Amino acid sequence: MRLLIFGKTGQLAQELARIAPGATFLDRAAADLTDPDRCAAIVRDTPAEAIINAAAYTAVDRAEAEPEAAAAINGRAPAAMARAAAGRGLPFLHVSTDYVFDGSGRAPWKPGDRTAPLGAYGRSKLAGEMGIRLAAGTHAILRTSWVFSRHGTNFVKTMLRLGAERDALNVVADQIGGPTPAADIAAALLAMAEGLLRDPGRAGTYHFSGTPDVSWADFAREIFARAGLACAVTDIPSSAYPTPAPRPLNSRLDCSDISTTFGIDRPDWRQGLAQVLEELRQP
Repeated sequence: MRLLIFGKTGQLAQELARIAPGATFLDRAAADLTDPDRCAAIVRDTPAEAIINAAAYTAVDRAEAEPEAAAAINGRAPAAMARAAAGRGLPFLHVSTDYVFDGSGRAPWKPGDRTAPLGAYGRSKLAGEMGIRLAAGTHAILRTSWVFSRHGTNFVKTMLRLGAERDALNVVADQIGGPTPAADIAAALLAMAEGLLRDPGRAGTYHFSGTPDVSWADFAREIFARAGLACAVTDIPSSAYPTPAPRPLNSRLDCSDISTTFGIDRPDWRQGLAQVLEELRQP
């Protein structure tokens, strides 16, 4: 399977590179997502059999001050790629987020549930989803949550740094979700791309997150325990840790559809965490 992948340095793109080394990866110099027309032209000219968009504007708080940049990169660019892919009859896979929901309630969100993003980042991701669906091509939108890996900046690496510097931390305990290893997202995307090539009828929106669901505070405790860090965690509410962009309290995702349609089950994030910690220990 010949793949064209937008993104090269992010968490997901680097994990895709490990398992799909023959794919073509595009960094910002080659494909600037603030220029949707250029991204669409690349898709129209590619010899690839499927397209994966692993690039995104992910600075949730900064998006409140830069909504136009977030809208271009997360909204207009994926929509333009999807239209170009639809014109070529190529499957287009795109990664989205639990932030398209408002985080109310306690039930896991299903793909067809009402969306109501709380901030600019969530709105930009929802705009991308809508544009992809309007393109009416073979597509898969994969919503995920709480992504972590050995690459870049993420919660696991932040906790490891702070846990080594401090004896105690206050961590939010009223936001609940499924931490998701980027390596498992990458594997899921490849399996979905192959599945869409075999059967375009599998197109649609899917959820994929790690299990079991957990609070940020309990996630931090597990990180410290596995890393051998003696850092105590005190539970605090989100109101005690204000951020420019509000966070959804309920980020639980119902992942039954991806299991039924593609045979992809939720990964145990504790196993993924162990793997990431092992990789970070290596020189």
